[in-house]
Amino acid sequence: MLPRHRGARAVVSGGEGDGTAGARPARLFVSYSRTDLARARPVIDLLEGAGYAVWWDGRLEGGENYLQTTEAALESADCVVVLWSATSTQSHWVRDEAQRGRERGCLVPLTIDGTIAPLGFRQFQLLDISAWDGSPASVEAARILVAVRAKAGGGPATAPTSPAPPVPSRSPGPALSRRALVLGGAGIAGAAGLLGAWQFGLFGSPASAAISMVVLPFANQTGDPDRKYFSDGLARELRSVLARNPRLRVAAPTSSSAIEGEDDFAIGRKLGVGHILRGSVQRDTARVRVSAELVAIDGGLVRWAETYDRPLADVFAVQSEIAETVALSLVAEVASEGEAEAAAKAQQDIGGTRSVAAYEAFLRGMALYDLSSGEETDRAALVQFEAAVAADPDYAAAHAMRATMLAAIANNVGRGEGESRRLFDAAIAAAGRAVALEKRLARGHLALGFALANGRLDRRGAAPHYRAAESLAPGDADVLRAVASFNAYGTDLALARRMIETVLELDPLNARAFRSAGYIALFSRDYPQVVARMERALALNPSLASARFAIAIAQLMQGDAAGALKAAEAEPGKAYALTMIAVAKARLGDKPASDQALAELAKGYDDSRYQQAQVHAGRGEGAQALALLEDAYTARDPGLLWAPNDPLLDPLRAEPAFADLLKRLGS
Repeated sequence: MLPRHRGARAVVSGGEGDGTAGARPARLFVSYSRTDLARARPVIDLLEGAGYAVWWDGRLEGGENYLQTTEAALESADCVVVLWSATSTQSHWVRDEAQRGRERGCLVPLTIDGTIAPLGFRQFQLLDISAWDGSPASVEAARILVAVRAKAGGGPATAPTSPAPPVPSRSPGPALSRRALVLGGAGIAGAAGLLGAWQFGLFGSPASAAISMVVLPFANQTGDPDRKYFSDGLARELRSVLARNPRLRVAAPTSSSAIEGEDDFAIGRKLGVGHILRGSVQRDTARVRVSAELVAIDGGLVRWAETYDRPLADVFAVQSEIAETVALSLVAEVASEGEAEAAAKAQQDIGGTRSVAAYEAFLRGMALYDLSSGEETDRAALVQFEAAVAADPDYAAAHAMRATMLAAIANNVGRGEGESRRLFDAAIAAAGRAVALEKRLARGHLALGFALANGRLDRRGAAPHYRAAESLAPGDADVLRAVASFNAYGTDLALARRMIETVLELDPLNARAFRSAGYIALFSRDYPQVVARMERALALNPSLASARFAIAIAQLMQGDAAGALKAAEAEPGKAYALTMIAVAKARLGDKPASDQALAELAKGYDDSRYQQAQVHAGRGEGAQALALLEDAYTARDPGLLWAPNDPLLDPLRAEPAFADLLKRLGS
C-alpha cells in the first residue's frame, strides 16, 4: 500500500439507513488525513452503524489502482464528507477532494479538532465535533447524520432517538483571523458564475451598510521571502482596479505602527470599512495559485471565496476575475443589475500588459517604490520599471511609474541644476508616452502633471492632467492626495482641504496622507491643525521626513521661536532642518548661529535657492530673498510651487517684484 503523507479517504454506500428500500444506496465519500485515522474511525463507524456500508482506503485490495479507484469513488459519491483538522488543512489531497465536493454541491465539512476550514471553504456551515466522544447516542452524532442525509438525499438515517438540535453556523470571526492563509483546492470559477449567484439572491438582499472595503496584502506562500513583491503587488493592483469602481469605497491598507501585529478584522475596523478582501499566492516558474476571500467585518461572514490554479501567464485573467466578482457581489447590495455591470466595467484593466516578465518587473518596482527610503530605492525602482518597459514597450502603467521615479529623483534637494532638468525632461517624455498609450490611465496623467509642475513650473499645463487623474480614479487615495496637494499650491485651498479630508477617510493610517494634510493646513494658515496633523503623521511613521519642518514653521508663525527651533533640530531631512534652524536662531537673536546654518545650507545644497530665500525672508532681508527667488525661477526650482501660499514668504507679499513673480508662476 502507498505511504500516506497525503490525505486518506473512505467511501461509504448507504444501506437500509438511506430510507430508500429497493433504490440505489446513497454513496458517501469521506476525506481525511491519514494521521487523523483515530479520529476518523468514529465517524466511519457511526455511518456504518446508521446502515451505511463503508469503503475506505484501508480496504483497498492489493494491486488495485489507488488513484483510479479513489477518483471513481469521488465522482460517483452523493455526498463528500471532509474532516478538517490542523493536519488535513495542509493536505493538498484533502483540499482537492473537498473542492470537488464543493463544485458538485454535496460537501459536508466537519472539524474534528476545532480547526477552521481553509480559505475557499469558509462560506460553508462547519460542524464542530471536536468535543465528540464517539458515542452514537450523542448530540454530535445526530448532527453528523442529519447533515449527511441533507446532502445525500433519502429518508432519515438510523440515528439516536434524541432530537437533533439545529446545526450552528460557524463563521470565521475576528478571533479566527489569519494572515498566513492556507491555500484551498484548485478550483476555477469565473465571474459569470458569481454574476449568476448574485442574480439569484445568494449574496443577500440590499443592506444599509456602506459599500466599503480594504484589499489586504496577500500572504506570500511561495516559500521564498524574496517573492513577497509578487503577492503584495497582486493585491495592490487589485486595489487600484477596484478603486476605479464608482460604487465602491476602497481603503488603503498602509503599513504603519498603528496596525503592526493586528489581525485582519482589527485592521478593517481601524480603517472603518465593512469588508476585507484577503488571500494568498503560491507560484513557481510555470503556474500560479491564488486564493482569495471577501469577508464581512461584522460577523465574519464569507461573502465569496475562490481558488484559482492557472498557468502563470493567466495571472492577469485571475486578477480581472477576482476584481469583477468582488465588485458584483458588493455592488449588488445597492444597485440594479445594469448599474452593477456598468460599475464593474469602469474597473476594467487599463494600461496593463500581457507579458509576465514585464508584470513581474513592474511589481518589483512598485515594492521598491513603496519603501520610499531615499534615492537608492528610487533608483532601484527605476531600473525595474525600465525593465518592464523593455519587456513590453506598450505597457502604459510601467511608462507612468518610470516617469514618477525620474521626477522623484530629479526633485531631490541637492541635485545639480543640469541633471535635474535632464531627469525632468525624461520624466515628461515617459509620462507623455504613458498617456498616449492609454488616455484613461490615472497614473499616466498624474505623472505628467507632476513632472510639468515640478520640472517646468508649468501649473497651467499640469492642471488638466491632475483633473483627469481625479476623474479617472475618484476612489484612489494616492491619486486624490496628489491632486489635493497640487490644488493647495494655487488659490482654491478650500477645495484642497475638502479633498484631503476624503483622502484621510480612505487612508486613515497613512503617515504621508497626514503629512499632506498638514501642509495643506499650513498653506491655509491653520497652524494648530498643522501641528495636530503632523504629530499624527509622526505617530504613524516616526522617521517621516519634513513633518517636523512644518511643525517648526507653525510654531514660528504662532510666536514660539524656541519651539520652532526644537522641532527643526529633530527634523531628519537635513536641508529642511537647516532652513528652519537658521530662521529660528535669527528670531531668538542668535545671528551668528543663524548665519552658520544658512552657510551650511548654501554649501551643502547647490539647488537650495528657494530654501535660502525662505531664510532671508524670515530674517527680514527682502532684497536678498527676492534675488534668490529670481535665480530659483531661472533654474526652474520646484520649491517655487510653494511661493503663492508659503507663510515664510509673507514679508514679501507687498513687494511688486514678488507680485510679478507670482504672476509668472500662474498665480
